[in-house]
Amino acid sequence: MKLKRRRKLVTYLNILDQPIRFNPFVFSRTFILWAILGLLGGIIAGLYWIVLEFLTHKIAFFEGWFVIPIMAICGLLAGLIIHFIGDPGEIHLIVNNIRFNKGKLDPKNNPSMILSSLLCIASGGSLGPEAPLVQVIGSTGTWLGKVFRLKGEELRSMSIAGMASGFTAMFGAPLGGSLFSLEILHHKHAVEYYKAIIPALVASSFSYVVFALIIHLGLGTLWELASYQYSGVMDFGFSVLFAVSATAVGWLFIYCTKFFKSLFNKRPAPIYIKTLIGGVLLGIISYYFPLTRYFSHYQINELLAGDFTVYFLISILVFKILAISITVTSGWRGGFIIPLFFVGATLGLLIHQIFPSTSLTLAIICCMAGINACVTRTPMSTTILLATLTGFSYFIPILFASLTGYFLAPRIPFISSQMKNTEKSDTYKTHL
Repeated sequence: MKLKRRRKLVTYLNILDQPIRFNPFVFSRTFILWAILGLLGGIIAGLYWIVLEFLTHKIAFFEGWFVIPIMAICGLLAGLIIHFIGDPGEIHLIVNNIRFNKGKLDPKNNPSMILSSLLCIASGGSLGPEAPLVQVIGSTGTWLGKVFRLKGEELRSMSIAGMASGFTAMFGAPLGGSLFSLEILHHKHAVEYYKAIIPALVASSFSYVVFALIIHLGLGTLWELASYQYSGVMDFGFSVLFAVSATAVGWLFIYCTKFFKSLFNKRPAPIYIKTLIGGVLLGIISYYFPLTRYFSHYQINELLAGDFTVYFLISILVFKILAISITVTSGWRGGFIIPLFFVGATLGLLIHQIFPSTSLTLAIICCMAGINACVTRTPMSTTILLATLTGFSYFIPILFASLTGYFLAPRIPFISSQMKNTEKSDTYKTHL
């Protein structure tokens, strides 16, 4: 026993004699790469947002019936860009490359994605900039990893960190954006990528700071909801009921998208013809229901501040679903997360109009969570994103609603159902 104690004492003294070193994990080369990627991501997202705001204000000058030809022209131009410069693919291609191609995202079609998505979003398409930013910054992570000769999981982590930077820049939520970049990679396989959570958090934090500096973003909520007062344990039951109704609308959106997808694929046509037709249809909807135009970043606050009738809210709900579905299936580029939040907010207002005794804020937040979790299969990140974007500090009702939407979602994820001609994609075949 004395010999063992003596050995322990000698070992302890040797440890004390060693020079103090910085934690090699924190101050390693990979940490610097994650930080650089976050800085680049913030710059890319900031410049993209500035150009998007500039184009949006210029195109918004055309009002009334002029919205129909201007959206048709923008759709045609976006289609021509995709046709001649290259097809940047959709979110399902990113998912497949992360899963099957060791996380390599090809940056060669980024110019096509940037130009086409700017036209689609600025002219009033019902898709947001989160998907283009995810693809562009994610592929930047791949490029940076290749420059520094990263391989295997390190390279995959760089791509996922870039994706997280894109989500974070758009939503202003580093934790929610990081989790979203993992959960969106199919819920059954998300655990495989959780080793990338630290790279995603580091890159997201740097991206958020740079993006906030460029566009002068403050710390605060994006959408203004009335304060919520907890009224008892029945609120959790109401959360589930609200989420069930939102999930039903989510199913409606998914089948509506499948319907329009079959229509656009019924007769083969060049991409610019499809985007032109999509632009005409979206212009008509926007003419009659201006609140459905754009990707709802600002329109959600307009919706919350207004005093609308039940008939008007039903109309907005139906035609916003149609607008998102047409935008997704006609070849327009962008992401559908924020538009889905708009649909959820509309449903929450409608429920409160029909049942005035229900909590307006609880109905809105739970419907937003339920429909997004149903379509995207991302309950954890949806909970954190909504809490950050709305300032709703009660996590548990949002979590209940998100889990309800997740477990009542269709068996085949929406992103998987959107895969069309995947086996015919030259990019995908090359990666396989």
